[in-house]
Amino acid sequence: MDIKQFLDATYLKTATQAGLDEAAHKQLVLDFILDTIKGQYKCVMIRPDFVALAKQEIVKQKSSVVVGTVISFPDGADTTEQKLSEAQKAIADGADELDFVIDYIAFKNNKVDYVKEQVLEATKLAIANQKVVKWIIETAALTPAEIIKISALIKNVVMKHFDEKVYDKVFVKSSTGFFKTEPGVPNGATKEAIVLMIENASPLPIKASGGVRTLQEAISMIQLGVKRIGTSSAEAISKGWESKSDY
Repeated sequence: MDIKQFLDATYLKTATQAGLDEAAHKQLVLDFILDTIKGQYKCVMIRPDFVALAKQEIVKQKSSVVVGTVISFPDGADTTEQKLSEAQKAIADGADELDFVIDYIAFKNNKVDYVKEQVLEATKLAIANQKVVKWIIETAALTPAEIIKISALIKNVVMKHFDEKVYDKVFVKSSTGFFKTEPGVPNGATKEAIVLMIENASPLPIKASGGVRTLQEAISMIQLGVKRIGTSSAEAISKGWESKSDY
Protein backbone atom coordinates (compact mmCIF):
# COMPACT_ATOMS: atom_id res chain seq x y z
CA MET A 1 0.00 0.00 0.00
CA ASP A 2 1.34 3.42 -1.01
CA ILE A 3 0.02 5.62 1.79
CA LYS A 4 0.83 8.76 -0.21
CA GLN A 5 -1.81 7.89 -2.80
CA PHE A 6 -4.48 8.17 -0.12
CA LEU A 7 -3.34 11.60 1.08
CA ASP A 8 -4.73 14.98 0.07
CA ALA A 9 -1.98 17.23 1.44
CA THR A 10 -3.97 20.16 2.77
CA TYR A 11 -3.30 23.80 3.59
CA LEU A 12 -6.43 25.93 4.00
CA LYS A 13 -5.53 28.75 6.38
CA THR A 14 -6.00 32.34 5.31
CA ALA A 15 -3.19 34.88 5.69
CA THR A 16 -4.95 36.25 8.77
CA GLN A 17 -5.26 32.81 10.33
CA ALA A 18 -1.59 32.19 9.64
CA GLY A 19 -0.60 35.57 11.10
CA LEU A 20 1.15 36.64 7.89
CA ASP A 21 0.88 39.42 5.35
CA GLU A 22 -0.34 38.48 1.89
CA ALA A 23 3.10 38.28 0.28
CA ALA A 24 4.56 36.08 3.02
CA HIS A 25 1.46 33.91 2.98
CA LYS A 26 1.64 33.41 -0.80
CA GLN A 27 5.26 32.29 -0.40
CA LEU A 28 4.23 29.86 2.35
CA VAL A 29 1.53 28.39 0.09
CA LEU A 30 3.99 28.13 -2.81
CA ASP A 31 6.45 26.29 -0.59
CA PHE A 32 3.64 23.97 0.50
CA ILE A 33 2.73 23.28 -3.13
CA LEU A 34 6.35 22.54 -4.00
CA ASP A 35 6.72 20.24 -0.98
CA THR A 36 3.57 18.36 -2.03
CA ILE A 37 4.92 17.92 -5.55
CA LYS A 38 8.25 16.73 -4.18
CA GLY A 39 6.50 14.37 -1.78
CA GLN A 40 4.39 12.92 -4.61
CA TYR A 41 1.16 12.89 -2.65
CA LYS A 42 -2.14 12.24 -4.40
CA CYS A 43 -3.47 15.78 -4.21
CA VAL A 44 -2.54 19.29 -3.12
CA MET A 45 -5.60 20.83 -1.47
CA ILE A 46 -5.51 24.62 -1.28
CA ARG A 47 -7.93 27.54 -1.32
CA PRO A 48 -9.33 28.73 -4.68
CA ASP A 49 -7.04 31.78 -4.86
CA PHE A 50 -4.03 29.49 -5.23
CA VAL A 51 -5.35 26.93 -7.73
CA ALA A 52 -3.75 28.59 -10.76
CA LEU A 53 -0.41 28.83 -8.93
CA ALA A 54 -0.53 25.15 -8.00
CA LYS A 55 -1.46 24.07 -11.53
CA GLN A 56 1.34 26.15 -12.98
CA GLU A 57 3.96 24.48 -10.78
CA ILE A 58 2.58 20.98 -11.38
CA VAL A 59 2.64 21.44 -15.15
CA LYS A 60 6.11 22.98 -14.99
CA GLN A 61 7.43 19.95 -13.10
CA LYS A 62 5.41 17.38 -15.07
CA SER A 63 4.00 16.08 -11.79
CA SER A 64 1.07 13.67 -11.43
CA VAL A 65 -0.19 15.45 -8.28
CA VAL A 66 -3.76 16.66 -8.78
CA VAL A 67 -5.06 20.06 -7.65
CA GLY A 68 -7.96 20.17 -5.23
CA THR A 69 -9.76 23.15 -3.78
CA VAL A 70 -12.61 23.96 -1.44
CA ILE A 71 -15.90 25.59 -2.43
CA SER A 72 -18.13 27.57 -0.04
CA PHE A 73 -15.56 27.04 2.68
CA PRO A 74 -15.88 26.65 5.59
CA ASP A 75 -19.61 26.97 6.39
CA GLY A 76 -21.30 25.94 3.11
CA ALA A 77 -23.91 28.69 3.41
CA ASP A 78 -23.50 30.15 -0.10
CA THR A 79 -26.38 29.94 -2.55
CA THR A 80 -26.33 27.35 -5.31
CA GLU A 81 -25.45 30.07 -7.82
CA GLN A 82 -22.54 31.28 -5.70
CA LYS A 83 -21.21 27.75 -5.29
CA LEU A 84 -21.44 27.09 -9.02
CA SER A 85 -19.71 30.39 -9.84
CA GLU A 86 -16.85 29.69 -7.43
CA ALA A 87 -16.52 26.16 -8.81
CA GLN A 88 -16.49 27.36 -12.42
CA LYS A 89 -13.68 29.80 -11.62
CA ALA A 90 -11.70 27.02 -9.91
CA ILE A 91 -12.20 24.74 -12.92
CA ALA A 92 -11.02 27.51 -15.26
CA ASP A 93 -7.93 27.95 -13.07
CA GLY A 94 -7.08 24.26 -13.36
CA ALA A 95 -8.69 22.50 -10.38
CA ASP A 96 -9.03 18.73 -10.75
CA GLU A 97 -11.07 18.13 -7.60
CA LEU A 98 -13.74 20.27 -5.97
CA ASP A 99 -14.55 19.83 -2.28
CA PHE A 100 -17.90 21.52 -1.68
CA VAL A 101 -19.09 22.26 1.84
CA ILE A 102 -22.70 21.13 1.92
CA ASP A 103 -25.19 23.55 3.45
CA TYR A 104 -25.43 21.55 6.65
CA ILE A 105 -27.25 24.35 8.48
CA ALA A 106 -30.01 24.29 5.87
CA PHE A 107 -30.10 20.51 6.18
CA LYS A 108 -30.42 20.72 9.97
CA ASN A 109 -33.29 23.18 9.42
CA ASN A 110 -35.09 20.58 7.28
CA LYS A 111 -34.52 22.38 3.96
CA VAL A 112 -33.91 18.99 2.40
CA ASP A 113 -35.12 19.77 -1.12
CA TYR A 114 -32.85 22.83 -1.26
CA VAL A 115 -29.84 20.76 -0.20
CA LYS A 116 -30.68 18.04 -2.72
CA GLU A 117 -30.85 20.64 -5.49
CA GLN A 118 -27.43 22.03 -4.53
CA VAL A 119 -25.91 18.56 -4.50
CA LEU A 120 -27.42 17.79 -7.89
CA GLU A 121 -26.40 21.01 -9.63
CA ALA A 122 -22.86 21.17 -8.25
CA THR A 123 -22.24 17.49 -8.94
CA LYS A 124 -23.54 17.94 -12.49
CA LEU A 125 -21.05 20.77 -13.04
CA ALA A 126 -18.14 18.73 -11.71
CA ILE A 127 -18.96 15.56 -13.63
CA ALA A 128 -19.63 17.48 -16.87
CA ASN A 129 -16.10 18.86 -16.58
CA GLN A 130 -14.56 15.46 -15.71
CA LYS A 131 -13.75 16.58 -12.16
CA VAL A 132 -13.87 14.72 -8.87
CA VAL A 133 -16.39 16.19 -6.43
CA LYS A 134 -16.36 15.72 -2.67
CA TRP A 135 -19.21 16.73 -0.36
CA ILE A 136 -18.05 17.91 3.06
CA ILE A 137 -20.84 17.21 5.53
CA GLU A 138 -19.15 18.62 8.69
CA THR A 139 -19.76 15.67 11.00
CA ALA A 140 -18.97 17.63 14.17
CA ALA A 141 -22.03 19.81 13.51
CA LEU A 142 -24.33 16.80 13.09
CA THR A 143 -25.90 14.18 15.30
CA PRO A 144 -25.34 10.51 14.38
CA ALA A 145 -28.87 10.41 12.94
CA GLU A 146 -28.09 13.49 10.81
CA ILE A 147 -24.83 11.95 9.57
CA ILE A 148 -26.83 8.92 8.44
CA LYS A 149 -29.49 11.04 6.71
CA ILE A 150 -27.14 13.46 4.94
CA SER A 151 -24.85 10.66 3.73
CA ALA A 152 -27.87 8.82 2.34
CA LEU A 153 -29.18 12.04 0.76
CA ILE A 154 -25.98 12.53 -1.23
CA LYS A 155 -25.91 8.86 -2.26
CA ASN A 156 -29.54 8.92 -3.36
CA VAL A 157 -29.12 12.07 -5.46
CA VAL A 158 -26.09 10.60 -7.21
CA MET A 159 -27.64 7.17 -7.79
CA LYS A 160 -30.84 8.73 -9.15
CA HIS A 161 -29.23 11.18 -11.56
CA PHE A 162 -25.83 9.79 -12.59
CA ASP A 163 -24.45 6.68 -14.25
CA GLU A 164 -22.75 4.19 -11.95
CA LYS A 165 -19.53 4.71 -13.93
CA VAL A 166 -19.05 8.05 -12.13
CA TYR A 167 -19.92 6.92 -8.59
CA ASP A 168 -16.21 6.69 -7.74
CA LYS A 169 -15.86 10.39 -8.65
CA VAL A 170 -18.33 11.58 -5.99
CA PHE A 171 -17.03 11.40 -2.43
CA VAL A 172 -18.68 12.06 0.89
CA LYS A 173 -16.16 13.82 3.13
CA SER A 174 -16.27 14.17 6.90
CA SER A 175 -15.05 17.61 7.84
CA THR A 176 -13.53 21.00 7.07
CA GLY A 177 -11.21 20.79 10.08
CA PHE A 178 -12.23 24.36 10.93
CA PHE A 179 -15.50 23.78 12.78
CA LYS A 180 -15.26 25.03 16.37
CA THR A 181 -16.14 22.44 18.99
CA GLU A 182 -15.98 22.40 22.77
CA PRO A 183 -12.51 21.67 24.24
CA GLY A 184 -11.70 18.00 23.98
CA VAL A 185 -14.43 17.30 21.43
CA PRO A 186 -13.06 16.23 18.01
CA ASN A 187 -13.98 18.46 15.08
CA GLY A 188 -12.86 16.09 12.36
CA ALA A 189 -12.91 12.46 11.33
CA THR A 190 -13.84 10.02 14.09
CA LYS A 191 -14.20 6.27 13.73
CA GLU A 192 -17.87 6.48 14.68
CA ALA A 193 -18.69 9.12 12.08
CA ILE A 194 -16.70 7.39 9.34
CA VAL A 195 -18.45 4.07 9.95
CA LEU A 196 -21.84 5.78 9.65
CA MET A 197 -20.76 7.49 6.44
CA ILE A 198 -19.49 4.27 4.90
CA GLU A 199 -22.61 2.37 5.87
CA ASN A 200 -24.97 5.00 4.44
CA ALA A 201 -23.12 6.54 1.49
CA SER A 202 -21.89 3.34 -0.17
CA PRO A 203 -21.22 2.80 -3.07
CA LEU A 204 -19.86 6.36 -3.01
CA PRO A 205 -16.29 6.61 -1.66
CA ILE A 206 -15.50 8.29 1.65
CA LYS A 207 -12.85 10.88 2.45
CA ALA A 208 -11.78 11.20 6.09
CA SER A 209 -10.67 14.73 6.85
CA GLY A 210 -9.84 16.71 9.97
CA GLY A 211 -7.67 15.46 12.79
CA VAL A 212 -5.87 12.60 11.01
CA ARG A 213 -2.29 13.35 11.98
CA THR A 214 -0.39 10.06 12.43
CA LEU A 215 0.45 7.07 10.28
CA GLN A 216 -1.51 4.76 12.57
CA GLU A 217 -4.59 7.00 12.42
CA ALA A 218 -4.36 7.05 8.64
CA ILE A 219 -3.99 3.27 8.43
CA SER A 220 -6.96 2.84 10.76
CA MET A 221 -9.10 5.00 8.48
CA ILE A 222 -8.03 3.06 5.40
CA GLN A 223 -8.82 -0.21 7.17
CA LEU A 224 -12.33 1.12 7.84
CA GLY A 225 -12.71 1.63 4.09
CA VAL A 226 -11.92 5.28 3.34
CA LYS A 227 -10.42 6.02 -0.08
CA ARG A 228 -8.89 9.43 0.69
CA ILE A 229 -7.56 11.25 3.71
CA GLY A 230 -7.41 15.03 3.91
CA THR A 231 -4.62 16.11 6.22
CA SER A 232 -2.29 18.98 7.02
CA SER A 233 0.14 16.32 8.28
CA ALA A 234 0.88 14.47 5.05
CA GLU A 235 4.64 14.44 5.51
CA ALA A 236 4.40 13.32 9.14
CA ILE A 237 1.98 10.54 8.18
CA SER A 238 4.06 9.30 5.26
CA LYS A 239 7.27 9.26 7.34
CA GLY A 240 5.78 8.03 10.61
CA TRP A 241 6.64 11.24 12.47
CA GLU A 242 4.73 13.01 15.23
CA SER A 243 2.67 15.83 13.75
CA LYS A 244 2.66 19.35 15.19
CA SER A 245 -0.33 20.48 13.11
CA ASP A 246 -3.19 22.19 14.92
CA TYR A 247 -5.93 21.27 12.40
